[in-house]
Amino acid sequence: MIELILMQRVDKLGQMGEVVKVKPGYARNFLLPSGKAIRASKDNLERFSAQRAQLEAQNIKRRDEAERLAERVENLGVVLIRQAGESGSLYGSVSARDIAEAAKEAGLTIGRQQVLLVDPIKTLGLFTVRVELHPEVHIPVIVNVARSYEEADRQARGEEPVREEEPTLEAELAAELGAAARD
Repeated sequence: MIELILMQRVDKLGQMGEVVKVKPGYARNFLLPSGKAIRASKDNLERFSAQRAQLEAQNIKRRDEAERLAERVENLGVVLIRQAGESGSLYGSVSARDIAEAAKEAGLTIGRQQVLLVDPIKTLGLFTVRVELHPEVHIPVIVNVARSYEEADRQARGEEPVREEEPTLEAELAAELGAAARD
């Protein structure tokens, strides 16, 4: 385990200024390169203590800006047009990068790292995705995945996307019996 000083709030880990113990890989691959933490050496602890008030003031200023932006883009929705099969499964998937690009076109400039998408979207429909504007400020973005803009409008009104049901064995037998009876 490695001891680090958090430079900002990190979900499920701690608040700014806390000294935390994490696994080496998490520190080396995520926290240190992204600037979210520094090593907890004696020099770094002293430097952080001296700059703590300034860092906290900067954090509050960034959080306030993020909160104002969140109010401005409240209820943001993006439409993504994708090809899909009859059952509504996409040929491919919608990733965080796709959502970030669509949000940029809608007026919210964010990076793909700010889109908190657990798994890629693989079906048609409406999805609520969390976007992190600041470690303490998250907004929901409605992602409307459809085959066309008309279908996206129907989904936005609450209608289900048009899905052709795959024929069941009973339906196929009924169709064959009906065709045989007509002959």
